[in-house]
Amino acid sequence: MIISSMTGFASASGFSAPYRWSWEIKTVNSKGLDLRLRLPPGFDALEKPTRVAISQALSRGACYANLSATRETPALSTRVNRELLIHLMQSLAAIDHPDHIGPLTFDGLLSVRGVIETVEIEEGEQERQAVHNSVLDGLQTALRQLGAMRAGEGAALASSLYQRLDRIGELTKAADLCPARQPAAVREKLRAAVAQLVDSGRFDEARLHQEAVLLASKADIREELDRLYAHVSAARKLLAEGGAVGRRLDFLAQEFARETNTLCAKSNDSELTAIGLDLKVEVEQLREQAQNIE
Repeated sequence: MIISSMTGFASASGFSAPYRWSWEIKTVNSKGLDLRLRLPPGFDALEKPTRVAISQALSRGACYANLSATRETPALSTRVNRELLIHLMQSLAAIDHPDHIGPLTFDGLLSVRGVIETVEIEEGEQERQAVHNSVLDGLQTALRQLGAMRAGEGAALASSLYQRLDRIGELTKAADLCPARQPAAVREKLRAAVAQLVDSGRFDEARLHQEAVLLASKADIREELDRLYAHVSAARKLLAEGGAVGRRLDFLAQEFARETNTLCAKSNDSELTAIGLDLKVEVEQLREQAQNIE
């Protein structure tokens, strides 16, 4: 399965008499799938199938889907109220009007309220269903385009994540081989501590024991190193698995950070500290990129 980003944009448009419609879909990062849907008046019936289609296409991300529709032909028509018109004509014909009043005109009768009626054109069920089917087909087209864009960005992110993991693995190995944590280096530090205590004239066996324990614990980062190695392996496995692995990668990045912070806290050597700081930089960049993965 492929790795997808959570960011993308797509659009699709079409015409199904009497409507010209268009979809715009934008997605950005989010902890889960957060759908914001806007439909024009008269298209409320599409809300449920639209939500189902988007939830099937996307696993994570804030999705803003907007449908706009414009009617190409007028939604209103006019008709003549023949009964009223004939009644007016008959009524006026039976009335003798004074000479100073002009004769009856047809356009005058048409201007009487109620003679010309405006009525709303009702769409048939078959026509309405055809429009809805066309709009939903367009939604699928937009979702395919969106998926392709997210997959393209996801491939670039996966490549970068592999590079980060390679670097983290190299730094972990460098920390593992750091001379400061080798037995000879630990013995030398302990010897120097003993010499300092002897020179001060306050040689204390309990103090010597404390110094030995402190040095040993500072030098022992075996557990942190083993976990870092394991986390690198687990992250590679997730990337190879593909699909919606962003949330698990994000959790794993937090584990990387925890082990790296512990390694830095235990370090009593400048070289090991420098390696730990480089590790923290790589882990932070890994975390930022993992948060873009679906």
